[in-house]
Amino acid sequence: MPGRVRMVLLRVECLVRIRIVSYNLNMPPAEKHRALRSRRNGGGVVSSLLLLVLLGAAFSASIHAAEPEDARALLLKGDYDKCIQLTEAAIKDDESAEDWRLLLAQALMARGRYTNAYSVISTNLERYPWSARLRLLGYDVFRRNGQTDQAKQLLSEIARIARYRSWSFQDAPSLVALGRTAILLNSDPRKVLEQFFDRAKKRDAKYRDAYVASGQLALDKGDFQLAAKAFSEGLRKFPEDADLHYGLAAAFAPGDRKEMLDSLENALEYNTNHVPSLLLLADHLIDAEGYDAAGKMLDRAVEVNPLHPEAWAYRAVIAHLRNDAAAEKKARDTALKVWKTNPEVDSLIGRKLSLKYRFAEGSAAQRRALMFDPKFLPAKIQLAQDLLRLGREDEGWALAADVHDLDGYDVNAFNLVTLHENMAKFVTLTNRDFIVRMATNEAAIYGDKVLALLQRAKDTLCKKYGFELPEPTVVEIFPNPKDFGVRTFGIPGNPGYLGVCFGSVITANSPASQAGHPANWQAVLWHEFCHVVTLQFTKNKMPRWLSEGISVFEEKQENPSWGQEMNPRYREMILGKDFTPLGELSGAFLAPKTDLHLQFAYYESSLAVEFLVGRFGLDAIKKILRDLGDGTEINAAITNRTAPLAELEKDFKAFATARAEKLAPDLDFEKPKNEALAKLTEEIPAEQQKNFHLLTRQAKKLVREKNWAEAKAPLQKLLKAYPGYIGADNAYEQLAQAHRSLGETNEERAVLSKLAALDADAVDTFLRLIELGSAAGDWADVAQNAERFLAVNPLLPQPYASLALASEQLGRTNAAIDAVRTLLRLDPPDPVGAHFQLARLLKGQNETEAKRQLLQALEDAPRFREGHQLLLELKAKEPPAPTNAAPLLPARPKPKADYE
Repeated sequence: MPGRVRMVLLRVECLVRIRIVSYNLNMPPAEKHRALRSRRNGGGVVSSLLLLVLLGAAFSASIHAAEPEDARALLLKGDYDKCIQLTEAAIKDDESAEDWRLLLAQALMARGRYTNAYSVISTNLERYPWSARLRLLGYDVFRRNGQTDQAKQLLSEIARIARYRSWSFQDAPSLVALGRTAILLNSDPRKVLEQFFDRAKKRDAKYRDAYVASGQLALDKGDFQLAAKAFSEGLRKFPEDADLHYGLAAAFAPGDRKEMLDSLENALEYNTNHVPSLLLLADHLIDAEGYDAAGKMLDRAVEVNPLHPEAWAYRAVIAHLRNDAAAEKKARDTALKVWKTNPEVDSLIGRKLSLKYRFAEGSAAQRRALMFDPKFLPAKIQLAQDLLRLGREDEGWALAADVHDLDGYDVNAFNLVTLHENMAKFVTLTNRDFIVRMATNEAAIYGDKVLALLQRAKDTLCKKYGFELPEPTVVEIFPNPKDFGVRTFGIPGNPGYLGVCFGSVITANSPASQAGHPANWQAVLWHEFCHVVTLQFTKNKMPRWLSEGISVFEEKQENPSWGQEMNPRYREMILGKDFTPLGELSGAFLAPKTDLHLQFAYYESSLAVEFLVGRFGLDAIKKILRDLGDGTEINAAITNRTAPLAELEKDFKAFATARAEKLAPDLDFEKPKNEALAKLTEEIPAEQQKNFHLLTRQAKKLVREKNWAEAKAPLQKLLKAYPGYIGADNAYEQLAQAHRSLGETNEERAVLSKLAALDADAVDTFLRLIELGSAAGDWADVAQNAERFLAVNPLLPQPYASLALASEQLGRTNAAIDAVRTLLRLDPPDPVGAHFQLARLLKGQNETEAKRQLLQALEDAPRFREGHQLLLELKAKEPPAPTNAAPLLPARPKPKADYE
């Protein structure tokens, strides 16, 4: 209860008691006795009425006796109109505290009443000549009204006041205000955090603005981890604060959309009118191509603040993506209605277009923002990233360095400058169609294979889709995943991505970065180059599901062991509640519940493309892509070239369901619900003999117990019924282990050969097959599995040694020479043997080089007899020196003695 209200009620109580006592003193004894009994039985009518009247007066007085905290509570809960009423009434009653003016201006700003807020600030600057908080709020208010010069003057005033009256700015609100001002004046963010915001928390741990300011500073500098920490700290003290929940959501947005959505839900629970949260939700929905749903969020935001520039900027983005130029112009004009040179509007529009891979339009928007304010760093760093993704690298790197010079604490700029230094050590490989940048050591090992694979992809896919690329494609392969993250996303996180395509630029993780989770680099580059074709074909105007779906589909077309196949988990998801309609598929990539759900989004997208190609032909897909490039909206393009979307979604659901139900029809995939059955690993009941889960569990138990002979029965049953399963605990690996333990080498090799043909990432299988093939003298099989291994990891020596030996045995001398040369670059365990093998292979082709290689072997092993024998053979082949050959230099004349 506010202090002044308590005082009023206390005065009322005193007046009532005095009136009652006075009334009792003038009473006759009999009436006094009745009155006393009446009060004991519930009070007399007169005194009760009097009390009600006086309490009513007190309540009326309390409206005018409210304190700023009451108005602040209304502001934080989004009750802006009541906040305005309360603050205006207090000011009218001659309340002198500046907090009333601050709260009134903030509430007016929240409702889009910018000119009214300007009036509140401008008319009170002289009244509070030493107020840093009023001037800091005025900075934002004046800018929103287009008064940028006046806004800058207010910052100068704050700096001047702080210099001469520093002793008066030691309370938490003043420290936060000075800290925010210091940031706007380009002070060292770390010092601001320590000397202002942290000090404010120590002065008053319950001052919530200190936590908001700390988190916002981290957000502005791109340090999302620090931002999350700051907002979480604040939420422990203010769990119902919408601003703090929103800040946490913004910190999660780049890396964890699920956590972001949870935080936004909390923010809107405590403030249903919280415009920043509504805008962040709209931002997320735009990414998911849910433009109608995003529009509804923007409607709610505009209902609160009809002139909010970001809300109208988002509407301009949606209009642009829908190819509605008139609506885009109207929305942008409205966003700039009050502040006509607001750089934030075009910067936001450009950033969202770039997230849609429309880097040309995005960079143009950033240039417009910089025309309004050449020092607006968010636009400058975004333009740098856009240019780098467009392949315009000289200007992009220069802009990043410029931002870093101006703001050494901008995380994105620092990361890009550091990346540029690291990439300066890369080597560049080129041909007519590609510019490939790789680490120098990796380029020497498999750079030529990268170029060959990319060229084959271009020849195949450009011909297939009838599209010629106008310029060379840039491909950058990073051995350090952090460098890949910075080049791709601007931050060193986002694990799980193998490669990304921006249109004419591909970034990819090197096999060196994939220890523990190896992936076929050839499949990755084929997938990403397919994006190059489809994105440029459509001018980057295609939904994510179609782009990913075509790339995964084309992987399978090139190599059946690439891409994805139906499996028990996908079957369960399709037949359950995880199947996503075509129109919502892009959203499935944004906030997946788990990593499995993200992988399922790729699979379902490829399944959709397979469905469309199978029913309407590849030409229909090509026509859809062409229509998208001309600006047709995706649903309209699909409908025009295939069938109505509602019909398609129904038929696609049936197609996917049929594919799921046809998976290993002789097996039962239902998970045992009976607890006894769920734990069963011994004898399986007759009615459960076909259950996939029980058979797998039983086989695992027998293998674990090394009961090899008995394990073969359930494993062979699984393979017969479901030969395509290569996931975790697949029967191939376990059956091969059983055969190996029983000494059944031929059977082991046969099982592993089937697995190798199905799984392009099975490096352990490839190694074992190399070993078995070498023992059997099956050199063609050894060469094949060595090549399979190198398609996953080309940076290990063992497969090159096997490939060299197999190629030599098969008479493929040039292939053997290439393999040994690469082996020698990888510090092999037997360099003497490798040099000797290379010398032997070069004999007859290049005797000089053969001799050099042999001498290197003998240098390390001077008693190597076979090496000496080969040296003698090479020496014997050297042509004899001619006996009458002229001397290389003419004979020098005999000098005469000085004395002659």
